[in-house]
Amino acid sequence: MEDPALADETTDPDGTRVVVLGAVWREKIVRDHPEICAHLSAVLRAVSRPDHVAPDPIFAKRTRYYVRGAGPSQWLLVVVSYEQTPARIVSAFANRKDPKSWSA
Repeated sequence: MEDPALADETTDPDGTRVVVLGAVWREKIVRDHPEICAHLSAVLRAVSRPDHVAPDPIFAKRTRYYVRGAGPSQWLLVVVSYEQTPARIVSAFANRKDPKSWSA
């Protein structure tokens, strides 16, 4: 990774570049959800190899990526904004409940 403003990056299942900015990681995601701090690699995996994908119910250009058994709870939920280029991870948090549209 060449840009020091980036915490890391990955690609989504469609091959689109997705970044997590260092400031967003520290000052929003980890501040609001400190249990995620040690799970950046799991956050990236949720985007690159999700177990479930759903549209964001509020923002049309955002997508929710879910991965099971990664991070500090049953599910790890990561929200990606496609409102800019490159796409950005804007939120990530642990979730015990199955996604509403999930069917095993």
